[in-house]
Amino acid sequence: MKAFIKCLLGYDPSDRNKEAGILGHVKAYYGCVEAQGRGSLHCHMVVWLEGGLNPNEIREKIMSRQDDNFTDRLVEYLDDTISTEIPSSSLSSTVADSNGVHPCRIGPVLRTPFERDESYRQRLCSDLMKLVRKTQVHTHSSTCYKYWKNGKSPRSCRFELDESNTQATTTVDYEKGEINLRHVDGLINPYNPTLLSALRCNMDIKFIGSGTSAKAILYYITDYITKTQLKTHVAFGALDAAVQSLGSYKPDQVSLSDRGKQLLNRCAYKMLSHQELSAQQVALSLLGNDDFYSSHRFKPLHWTQFEKFVDDQFHSPECY
Repeated sequence: MKAFIKCLLGYDPSDRNKEAGILGHVKAYYGCVEAQGRGSLHCHMVVWLEGGLNPNEIREKIMSRQDDNFTDRLVEYLDDTISTEIPSSSLSSTVADSNGVHPCRIGPVLRTPFERDESYRQRLCSDLMKLVRKTQVHTHSSTCYKYWKNGKSPRSCRFELDESNTQATTTVDYEKGEINLRHVDGLINPYNPTLLSALRCNMDIKFIGSGTSAKAILYYITDYITKTQLKTHVAFGALDAAVQSLGSYKPDQVSLSDRGKQLLNRCAYKMLSHQELSAQQVALSLLGNDDFYSSHRFKPLHWTQFEKFVDDQFHSPECY
């Protein structure tokens, strides 16, 4: 991840003259490492670019139509950065897949000495085509429909990936101030060709623009970053087991305060013992690797104490 941030994103605060990364000049980033149900690790990251506008500013500039050049340049940048189709290759798919090795298990395409530009581009495109086919094509599973209420609504993929969900070109809604990005192949997760060729793993790249789509993406990312690893039903099961293990309360043997301390200790131990950790998460900790990546330092905010302080200073009876 550190190599990705430094080399591909091009973020290096110590070198102000450093060239832009794949996405442009990066101003800040924050990423959280999460484990899937099967244990494999992946990172959800938000990247801010130098000169980038917030969703409200983008919406206002589009709706005002005072600078059409801004909208055209933004659309051109997005179309150049985000791809949603399987690239074509002059090499046949039979030749491209003849070795039978999964493309993620081999390194990126390197240019050989004295190789001509056309030959190198063909090999790059062929490699990218194999990567997209193996990593970016969505296959529906039960996860796609886990929030579907049987019979009460149309059965649709919650990731909004479907063969019929296509859009040939990027369009701009000037009345709402929204940009609707093109989606050439409805089953392809959006990706950046250069990042995919270098990282050689599945990705889902999104532009946080304006309108309802931006709000949905922000909610999705925030939910992932802040969610706990301990499932609610597992936590309640652990609490119930802790209460049961203490047995009935006997005032003549233990004081009420000691009983409360015992209960808190038992609850903490039970919840920790029910915490599921994959081998990858354990290895991550043993190797001393980070579980989050941030370009900036933040002060912790203890919300309960903060709320109490504000209430003490500006008490509002109508809020209670």
